[in-house]
Amino acid sequence: MEGGTPTGALGRMKAAWERARQRWWVRWGVDLAVLVLIVAAVGAWQARRLPGGGAPAPGFTLRTLGGEPVQLEALRGKPVVLAFWAPWCGVCKVESSNLSQLRRLAGDSAHVVSVAVAYDDEEDVRRFVQEHDVDFPVLLGDDAVQRAFRVDTFPTVFFLSPEGRIERAVVGYTTLAGLGWRLML
Repeated sequence: MEGGTPTGALGRMKAAWERARQRWWVRWGVDLAVLVLIVAAVGAWQARRLPGGGAPAPGFTLRTLGGEPVQLEALRGKPVVLAFWAPWCGVCKVESSNLSQLRRLAGDSAHVVSVAVAYDDEEDVRRFVQEHDVDFPVLLGDDAVQRAFRVDTFPTVFFLSPEGRIERAVVGYTTLAGLGWRLML
């Protein structure tokens, strides 16, 4: 070290970094990368106890708001986006439009289905569906299906393979881009 400054390759790298940090787009890029890493780490931590990694999805038979029974097994053959939500959940209200848009964009190439849980009265679910223009199937879940999927935070969304395996899960608000990206993976 000469005069308190590092020499050699390390010194040149530090100087180059300092020059690069003076550019606004580098500063913003680094800040954005750090933010993305933090969001990804928080998301991974939130989903740490959820089933995933190719595990078979727990089977269920639930009924729709119209009373028709739906078996999870009947949805095989296409990828499935399975969203768990509660009618009192503020984040679920915001995310419901993203699920509607995903359903329209996915068309016949995937199933977008939701499971309402943690509600006191079926009327609460009906009101949520009406107030938020929900246009994707809503199944009436119970404590058993909530426990089987280990859902304790809302919204929680699972992405199932066409064979019925849980490929990934996400907890909390997810943008349309995030839902679409995870569906395509």
